[in-house]
Amino acid sequence: MEKVPMTAEGYRALDEQLKHLKSNERPSVIAAIAEARSHGDLSENAEYHAAKERQGWIEGQIAEIEDRISRAQIIDVSKLSGSQIKFGATVTVVDEDTEEEGRYQIVGEHEADVKSGKISVTSPIARALIGKEQGDVVEVNTPGGVKAYEVLKVEWL
Repeated sequence: MEKVPMTAEGYRALDEQLKHLKSNERPSVIAAIAEARSHGDLSENAEYHAAKERQGWIEGQIAEIEDRISRAQIIDVSKLSGSQIKFGATVTVVDEDTEEEGRYQIVGEHEADVKSGKISVTSPIARALIGKEQGDVVEVNTPGGVKAYEVLKVEWL
């Protein structure tokens, strides 16, 4: 069974999502199915079929999250340190062509959210950054061609 690396924050978010699905979504879809059943003929009851489909989706989400949680390898970023980039590091880089700065934290796959500055450990830029240090230049293959980034800062927040 392959471990799923994640930050403590990511684990908490998954746990919250699981609790929400089990305590809010699951009971509401069960109520919707019961309501739709009371309308009679199930073969032509669109409400019933939609509720059953939603129930299948919710149960699939619950199973997927429970699987991730059972395989979680929680990495406490606050206990990490060093100059070398690895999982959990917050890295400030500058694009060598545009001089545009970016700040990213390397997190588990399910935690990734580029808009909030979190990139997956399996993303091309994270894979290029792993093992590098401040001052190093990395080249990343992107759909628009090869991009070069200089590592300005490595932080452990």
